Amino acid sequence: MEQQLRELRSLAARAENRRTETGIPRVAMVQGEIPEHRLAAVYDPMVNLILTGSKTMTVGDRTFRYDPATYFVMSVDLPAVGSVHPSSRGEPYLAISLTLDPTIVASLLADVSKPSGGGLYASAFSVAPVTPELLDAWLRMMRLLEHPDETAALAPAYEREILFRVLQGPHGWMLRDIATPDTALSRISVAIDWIRRNFAREIRVEALAAMAALSVSAFHRHFKAVTALSPLQYQKRIRLLHARSQLIAGQGSATSIAFTVGYESPNQFSREYARLFGLPPSRDLVKVTQSLKARRAETDSCDAL
Repeated sequence: MEQQLRELRSLAARAENRRTETGIPRVAMVQGEIPEHRLAAVYDPMVNLILTGSKTMTVGDRTFRYDPATYFVMSVDLPAVGSVHPSSRGEPYLAISLTLDPTIVASLLADVSKPSGGGLYASAFSVAPVTPELLDAWLRMMRLLEHPDETAALAPAYEREILFRVLQGPHGWMLRDIATPDTALSRISVAIDWIRRNFAREIRVEALAAMAALSVSAFHRHFKAVTALSPLQYQKRIRLLHARSQLIAGQGSATSIAFTVGYESPNQFSREYARLFGLPPSRDLVKVTQSLKARRAETDSCDAL
């Protein structure tokens, strides 16, 4: 597998220290030290393969670490806080990802035996070791970077193979469940989608449970198992992540943004913001701004050399 990893690293080495689109549908890559505020985000469902360095992700009260030759499966939209680290030899963090399309997963299900795992109250995110077969599928996909004229014809087949290999793995049930109607995970996904689109509105758990066609108690248990958060905690994380993004982008004061994302009390907003990000909004903005300026100065210095 080491030879496969070396070639994948070489192909992905053109990535920047932010999400870098490859020109291949749904495939992206990232490299280097990523600003902390960019790693605190709502992550789309994806398969993420680590090539160099390591990454930790915290969702609710659960923290996962993944290293080279491991892949991360996330099957619903999740608010998470992450950090990336170079390798022990100082090589920059490097990863590639495939955003999940449930319709493509669904088209594969008839040809894949039902995987074990999952069941009631199971998490929608986890880490697994990569296999040579999965690496080989990724390698053929990433080679399209050097043959973009072949992408339209070959990328769909390689994407299906990557998904097929994940479906065969220990977390394949996650992909199966998001693409299968009436599973608990697909039902919870309906409620998650509603919260993401309506995060500033007041929510009623009874109404969300009705959307998911579950009793309130079953909905709450499934939601907490899937996301590591209660429905109200999930909404709060979404609000705070949107608020931080708007604050850093200069889209208003902390008070005006608090009202925009659905808070009725700026003081409560400030307390909950500090609880999640470690500092109240104004001080966090100063910290992030100084960090970005330092990074730009370092980049300019390197360019001058």
